[in-house]
Amino acid sequence: MVKLHKLNGAEITVNAELIESIEPGQGASLLCLATGNKLMVCEGTEEVVQKVIEYRRKVNAEAKTIN
Repeated sequence: MVKLHKLNGAEITVNAELIESIEPGQGASLLCLATGNKLMVCEGTEEVVQKVIEYRRKVNAEAKTIN
């Protein structure tokens, strides 16, 4: 899960596994989810990508400690 912000500034938590694509826009990004939903967020494309990478690293690190 990654924390992002809607255009009104409200914080939302998005399941990173459901993000299929990110469309850049003027000061915002449109997330297209596997569910068919679309979310407009304040964060830029690169920032969203970095947050997803951080999330995956954390998940993978935790999985290694379980094994």
